[in-house]
Amino acid sequence: MKIQNGKMVITFYMQTRRFSLWSMKKDPDLEAALTRNRRWVVNNQIKNIILRCPDQVASVSFLQKKFKSLDLQGKALNWLKKYPCCFETYLEKDEYYCRLTKQMMFLVEEEENVKDMQEPVVVERLAKLLMMVANHRLNVSKLNEVGRSLGLPDDYLIRIIPKYLDMFRVINYSGRKSSMEIELIKWDQDLAVSAIEKIAQKKGSNLSFPSSLPSTWVKSWEKFREFDSFPYISPYTDPGRLVDGSWELEKRTISLLHEFLSLTLWKKASIMKLGHFRREFGLPDKLNVVLLKHPGIFYVTNKYQIYTVLLREGYKGSELVDKDPLVVVKDKFGELMQEGLHEYNRRHHMLNLEKRRKKGMIAMKEAKKDPIHELSDDEDSQEADLGGIFDPEERKRFYKIIDIYSAICRSPMQMISYLTVVASAIRQFRQCVEPRYGKSRSSSPSMRSKWSW
Repeated sequence: MKIQNGKMVITFYMQTRRFSLWSMKKDPDLEAALTRNRRWVVNNQIKNIILRCPDQVASVSFLQKKFKSLDLQGKALNWLKKYPCCFETYLEKDEYYCRLTKQMMFLVEEEENVKDMQEPVVVERLAKLLMMVANHRLNVSKLNEVGRSLGLPDDYLIRIIPKYLDMFRVINYSGRKSSMEIELIKWDQDLAVSAIEKIAQKKGSNLSFPSSLPSTWVKSWEKFREFDSFPYISPYTDPGRLVDGSWELEKRTISLLHEFLSLTLWKKASIMKLGHFRREFGLPDKLNVVLLKHPGIFYVTNKYQIYTVLLREGYKGSELVDKDPLVVVKDKFGELMQEGLHEYNRRHHMLNLEKRRKKGMIAMKEAKKDPIHELSDDEDSQEADLGGIFDPEERKRFYKIIDIYSAICRSPMQMISYLTVVASAIRQFRQCVEPRYGKSRSSSPSMRSKWSW
């Protein structure tokens, strides 16, 4: 730290030192899971935008304005055309429009049916989330940030809350839209059981966190065993009774983060969004430091410049261990998206080939091919009768003469003599080829230039 103009300025070294706290050894499988998920997230957001438009049709210019919020660059039309199985674009009155394909609409309908079936599960998730929050109420704007990760429909305030007035209520003391909150009015002790406690009950073992550390990480294993030796603190415990800086509070923090990630569909969350719940969850200011202290439980990555934490036990390789029915439907969307991308790439490849054919590039390549490799079955039987340059012995003598002359040429006159020999050899080759393939091959201007020396 140094002083400039009476102000303290952090040097570049200190900034680098601070950001190095985010480093974690990369896991290729988990990185691949995030890579596969990225395109799906973007296209799912585009799908939701189109569904909210009148007649479920959006102009491409309107989608282009939304590209910045989707963290995308380039033209929206080019992106949409990459996924012809998902999005249908058409031109009307000099303006492009986009709508979902029939296949996509079938998946949208299937997704809605699954949401109806999974409604009781989603209600339990929402109740468990509010049970972990101080005062058991949560701002609606903050809940919307993680709602889709928990499987909540976009219209949950209208679709779910009115059906369960014995569990939830919407409060707004100030009257402002930004201050609207959802409050839990009924505590269900049966729901106050964490994922760790369920695993222990199922296996009949002690309460402990699973760890995916490699056996070679000796020091990390020692730290993990020391941490895990302390008694388990449920995330549904009131944090007000815990002392700041104590191992009990840290244990409760790790339990809460573990439980929250267990409730999400993809067992992952943005660290920035988790930070928005710092006051409600009682999380520490340096959340990244806490996560990186437990690499066997959590995996932290900066894929796409977005810090994300994944629950290691939720994945086997790059695949989820337990897939929610809603995830299965969304995977079908991903498969349809990939199918459309393959179709786009195939069409793009065929168009490039057609352009090259029109330019004569492929024709030129075919003309340059060795005639010997283009013989038909009838011509193959006559190959043995050809002499001259087709005879292996003749070819050896031909190349031997060229090598000799290239070695002894030391003056311009010698070089002229050498070139005369080469021209004679080429004429001999031409005399061998023309009787067999006819003069039609050399009748075109391009071929005359090829054979003229």
